[in-house]
Amino acid sequence: MVKEVLAIRNGARGAVLIAAGVLLPMVFHAAGAAGSIFLPMHIPVLISGLLLGPAAGSLVGILTPVCSALLTGMPPLFPALPVIIPELAVYGGVSGTLRRHCGLFPALIAAMLTGRLVAGMMVWLLSLFVALPWAPWAYLAAMVAKGIPGMIVQLLFVPLLVKRLEGWMHG
Repeated sequence: MVKEVLAIRNGARGAVLIAAGVLLPMVFHAAGAAGSIFLPMHIPVLISGLLLGPAAGSLVGILTPVCSALLTGMPPLFPALPVIIPELAVYGGVSGTLRRHCGLFPALIAAMLTGRLVAGMMVWLLSLFVALPWAPWAYLAAMVAKGIPGMIVQLLFVPLLVKRLEGWMHG
């Protein structure tokens, strides 16, 4: 009985984080801030992995960009979505897995780095089948450079939000 209640709670929490992952980019775009710079969709996915564990984090990472693309048209279905889905799935999975072993901040950094590497690998994989306007390593370098403000936001606010949400969830 307890397992079922926890599964329902985690499912509801995951659904709220997916909704946040759809809504935050809309707010950023409405305010004139580019999503590719501030990475607002990444924040709820990282939080989901850190709070709910690797399976829920990966699922939130898969469903968030799909729901956002279908509901808002952002990110575009191609070529962005096939790159973003694995990137965010890795964010959720790695952050959830490593949190148990090395703590919140190291897990966050490792997830951010690993997710970006996976995005670069996906661009390389796509480039084998489709002519893309960018080379995979150039894309990865540009993606990291352009996303530095968002990474700073993630490093500053995700740990604070996770700690606050943990207190609320368990307090």
